Amino acid sequence: MSQLKIAVIVGSLRADSFNRRLARAVEKLAPAEFTFKHIQINDLPLYSQDFDAAYPAVATRLKKDIESADGLLFVTPEYNRSIPGVLKNAIDIASRPWGTNSFAGKPGAVIGTSIGSTGTALAQQHLRNILVYLDVPTLAQPEVFVQFKDGLIAEDGTIHSEGTMKFLQGFMDNYVAWVRRFAR
Repeated sequence: MSQLKIAVIVGSLRADSFNRRLARAVEKLAPAEFTFKHIQINDLPLYSQDFDAAYPAVATRLKKDIESADGLLFVTPEYNRSIPGVLKNAIDIASRPWGTNSFAGKPGAVIGTSIGSTGTALAQQHLRNILVYLDVPTLAQPEVFVQFKDGLIAEDGTIHSEGTMKFLQGFMDNYVAWVRRFAR
């Protein structure tokens, strides 16, 4: 099978992001024909409809990065029971102007981790609602709400819990099948 390119959108800007660690962890569990590109969102201006006439270069770059992907992986923290503003801003930029939604039709999945006992359940639900509107067929199961604890996942994505690794492998197996289902 040919290479399948996955755009990874991590909704955290923190240098030692737990969600970036989670992204690296699941990437290691994917088959060799899957390649992952972390999409840069930290340099984007706040979306304005004024962009629609002439998109800024960084916004155009974002749209092209999304459009060149075969699938999407959103890895989000939960801020105040929802998704981070930086993630919503990136989604708004890549889905506009009207009629040029870069996400449309691309298979996606949503995962996340936080130190709270419910993980990122509410943020993920909010993000799933947005993705439905943007025509992103989103993997429904398994849901991945990881409670992050010290030592669970190293900075390089090494998972230090056999149970967590087994659970995340189950997610990745389902995600791989989901993306392949939509591959052109």
